[in-house]
Amino acid sequence: MNLTRRTLLNASLLLPLAPLLPLSLFSSFAWGQAMEKDMQTLALAIHSKGGPHRLDVEVAETVSQRQRGLMGRESLPEASGMLFRFESEQSANNAFWMYRTLIPLDIAFIDANGRIVAINTMPPCESSSPSECPSYPAGAAYHAALEVNGGYFAERGIHVGDCVSIPEEAGFCQPAN
Repeated sequence: MNLTRRTLLNASLLLPLAPLLPLSLFSSFAWGQAMEKDMQTLALAIHSKGGPHRLDVEVAETVSQRQRGLMGRESLPEASGMLFRFESEQSANNAFWMYRTLIPLDIAFIDANGRIVAINTMPPCESSSPSECPSYPAGAAYHAALEVNGGYFAERGIHVGDCVSIPEEAGFCQPAN
């Protein structure tokens, strides 16, 4: 069922309840847009031998934000990305995939200390079937993942062992020797 049909179905199911609901609540549910907090944006820095690389990132913290990720985006500004934060350490076998993602992405998996523990390059999946899209496991336990434009890490000499910091939250870190 596509989004439009689902939205119409949800609206038709709630229509008989309309007189009982406050207008703002009804309009949110009827159009399938239950209020979810807007995505936070943060400035972060990746510290490598080539110096700090600054990015403005959207932060995906809720399950629905992480599931949606960068799906459907036709472009991503050069110094931008998306940071996926998790409440607990994620297994090395947990993976990201590119279903409905239109642009090539690099992903860095980050441990609890801010160190990059794995990097993958992920081309878009052109299939309309989710089962035909490859997944990209981290290969190491991680607490966060950072998606940026494909080729970003290689072009800047960013490697496993480099450090990611959010200066306004936790200060700075130094690249590994």
